[in-house]
Amino acid sequence: NLPFEPLFFRVHGKSIYTSSMLDVGKWPVFALLPPEELRLIRQACVFGSAANEAIYFTVNDEVFALGTNCSGCLGLGDTQSTIEPRRIDILCGKKIVSLSYGTGPHVVIATVYAWGYNNSGQVGSGSTANQPTPRRVSSCLQNKVVVNIACGQLCSMAVLDNGETYGWGYNCNGQLGLGNNGNQQTPCRIAALQGINIVQVACGYAHTLALTDEGFVYSWGANSYGQLGTGNKSNQAVPTLINMDKERIVEVAACHTSHTSAAKTQSGQVLMWGQCRGQAVAYPHLTHFTSTDDVFACFATPAVTWHLLSVDGDDYLTVAQSLKREFDSTEISDLKFLVDGKCIHVHKALLKIRCEHFRALLNETDEETIEIHQFSYLVYRAFLEYLYTDTINLPPEDAIGLLDLATYYRESRLKRLCQETIKRGITEENAITLLSAAVKYEARDLEEFCFKFCVNHLTAVTQTQAFADMDHDLLKNFISKASRHGAFKS
Repeated sequence: NLPFEPLFFRVHGKSIYTSSMLDVGKWPVFALLPPEELRLIRQACVFGSAANEAIYFTVNDEVFALGTNCSGCLGLGDTQSTIEPRRIDILCGKKIVSLSYGTGPHVVIATVYAWGYNNSGQVGSGSTANQPTPRRVSSCLQNKVVVNIACGQLCSMAVLDNGETYGWGYNCNGQLGLGNNGNQQTPCRIAALQGINIVQVACGYAHTLALTDEGFVYSWGANSYGQLGTGNKSNQAVPTLINMDKERIVEVAACHTSHTSAAKTQSGQVLMWGQCRGQAVAYPHLTHFTSTDDVFACFATPAVTWHLLSVDGDDYLTVAQSLKREFDSTEISDLKFLVDGKCIHVHKALLKIRCEHFRALLNETDEETIEIHQFSYLVYRAFLEYLYTDTINLPPEDAIGLLDLATYYRESRLKRLCQETIKRGITEENAITLLSAAVKYEARDLEEFCFKFCVNHLTAVTQTQAFADMDHDLLKNFISKASRHGAFKS
């Protein structure tokens, strides 16, 4: 595992969060976190040479780290790796709005904090000693407002609110843009960008991209794969304008583990260049992607995030997220179901759109409360929630009741989802029960699945209480069918 560059955060103003959950489950490093912890995550980043380190921020403005802690990259004050999240106390309560990482993390809170591996001065402390806890980057950034940060593998960049850009750390390939190849242990202003207002920077392994307020892109540093987008493979020690020959650029992207570059245009088109699956692409190339995140998800190795992932405000909820949030909410509901003495709050319009049964029922009644006796509260609530989310969340035994409802209401998709849920939970103990349910509700695919499972585990299944209590006709048919499949051959 490679060491980590410092991690940077920027914090400014009020934090904005929503009750929707940031989906970090696709990264293995988060796999051991319980669902209740995942629901609190507002911002997160995954980094490291094996994508096995993470820092995340909760809706309560707490900051946690977990994973491999090489060179103190987690900012915990030691080098102990952890699969249990540990608090970074110095950052808790601060409003984190930006973060970047290379061989370690940097955080911006209008001020820059950095920690981790520091062999080339990338922490910006004025020395090359590793930094195990977050440390404020001062020097010439003292009393200045930092609005954006980026980290290469061993270098760091910062953009101020006045558009000035600073670099420090390793500079063998000219990635600091200073016109030379000397390392810098403290932030140095990039003089070649004097009079050019930079709004965003992004760093690859050893190259840098900078976006101006007019939508132009400059690049400098290593260029062995054409990652500077200049049409050749010559390194550049000073910022060089990329001829995009396209519309205005609104975002640039690069990742500290790769030699790939990307940009997004004002109309949403995504361009890519540099190292692309073994190819050296020296000019920006139009892709089919709709997000720069997709470039690094598909081309970066390992598949780390190139920037901080965040849940923004409620204004940014998707339609699916909005519907999920409104299920069983009393705020604007206009109908409630009473099941087993408990209420479930819903919206008539959505039920009419999603279910033919409710379209017919609600066109014939103006009732504000409908009492249900045929199904249990657990099953009926799961059904109504499915209409809002298109998913079900029930154990296999309870999914049998939902399968009954799906059959009664002729909800074919729900019926398929129930069958898949039941399949995933089949055991030797419940196999006969599930087979009986499949036969009863004419779920042919599920019936065949359960039958094959019973035959494959015949000895254990026939010793269960469910087998002893099996309906006579069903037992007769089961034995006959199992015999035809050779289950009783010696």
